[in-house]
Amino acid sequence: MSRITPFASPLLLGFDAMEKTLERISKASDGYPPYNIERIAADTGAPERLRITLAVAGFSEEELDVSIEENQLVIRGRQVEQGERDYLYRGIAARQFQRTFVLADGMQVLGAGLKNGLLSVDLIRPEPARMVKKINISVSQ
Repeated sequence: MSRITPFASPLLLGFDAMEKTLERISKASDGYPPYNIERIAADTGAPERLRITLAVAGFSEEELDVSIEENQLVIRGRQVEQGERDYLYRGIAARQFQRTFVLADGMQVLGAGLKNGLLSVDLIRPEPARMVKKINISVSQ
């Protein structure tokens, strides 16, 4: 039995890459590290801004990596063990993570900052230019 997807409609031509992206997102459901996404009010005439904030307590700036790979914002954290310690109780793990956010066309990363264990990544979404293109019809005899 074949699977019918919402993108199988003849009205949605060329959206197969989006379908694959949605499948990849649904499979990546690890909740670490927790994060927020907030909309920041735009000034008059300025494009809309978004801020992604991740709780990365215990990670230093050198242990974090923020990059854009194709149309994805990838945030990685790699903590290194700090020698041998004699723990009586260990509740804080040195855990690696990778969190990926798929960016829409035109999204731009303004910058990233680390403060009080929170990594904030600011994004801007410029208003897309409205395009109307006239297609000439050729008549063949």
